Amino acid sequence: MQAHHHPSGHSHHGHSNSHSRDVTHGRAFLIGITLNLAFVAIEAGYGFFAGSMALLSDAGHNLSDVLGLGIAWGAATLARREPNEHYTYGLRASSILAALLNALLLMVAVGGIVWESVQRLIEPAPVMAGTMMVVAGIGILVNGFTAFLFMSGHDDLNIRGAFLHMVADAVVSLGVVLGGLAILWTDATWIDPVLSLVISAVIVWGTWDLLRQSLRLSLHGVPSGISVARVREFLAERPGVSRVHHLHIWAISTTQTALTAHLVMPDGHPGDRFLAETQHELRERFGIGHATLQIEIHSPGAHDHGRDCPLDNHEGHDLGGHLHGTEASRRSP
Repeated sequence: MQAHHHPSGHSHHGHSNSHSRDVTHGRAFLIGITLNLAFVAIEAGYGFFAGSMALLSDAGHNLSDVLGLGIAWGAATLARREPNEHYTYGLRASSILAALLNALLLMVAVGGIVWESVQRLIEPAPVMAGTMMVVAGIGILVNGFTAFLFMSGHDDLNIRGAFLHMVADAVVSLGVVLGGLAILWTDATWIDPVLSLVISAVIVWGTWDLLRQSLRLSLHGVPSGISVARVREFLAERPGVSRVHHLHIWAISTTQTALTAHLVMPDGHPGDRFLAETQHELRERFGIGHATLQIEIHSPGAHDHGRDCPLDNHEGHDLGGHLHGTEASRRSP
């Protein structure tokens, strides 16, 4: 006997807040892309004029971030598309792919900066430090303001990726300003590439967690902050549940988590109220808003679920790779 429960986990108020955030972030993407495109043109022009490879490399870095913002905006837009017959979850997973692509773009941009910095160490070149400082100072303002626009979206990995892009740009611009100031004081042109290498290390440090999390979610891994053992324990302790198996937890998008599980309940189906209460607790305790629960009633005296569960093979193994039997069950008194 089976019962499936698919509550949305969203109230009308939640939809209103979500729509408000979408509008706010859409405006932030538009402003951020416009400002950064204009700054890239200015920075590249003055980079050629001042003979500053630091400005030119930073302009290339900023251009990659404009592309990253565009990808993140496109994913945020696609994530709002309604489900259809071909994509039953809609296109929400595009936000995960965008977060992963953004992290990879940041790493590629850092690689370019490191390469150029090493070249500058090998072959130092004179620069117009004053011009370099003024243009990079404008970059701090532009990127800092754009990062501020995305500060409210840290619960969304895709928006967080856009935020990190802008923070990284602001840090790079700050490094260029400091490098120009040091060059003015000492005439030591090697300071600029050394600072660039330090900044690159800082960017990699800040981006690594984004890359790791987005890669995990893209492979249907369990979102960080959710313990499978604790979820399994909670389900096993629900009234009437003797065993839990085929438990799977994964991300639908960068903000939504789904769960499926089989609950063995020998005393019979508990009714819709049990399913609704269980889903509510999953959402409140673990942030899992889309739960699908299958109720199984096995033969009296059965000690495993191998013969009765339709997802098990003839050897009784859990195809989901999760423990079952005594390790996934709550012993009956």
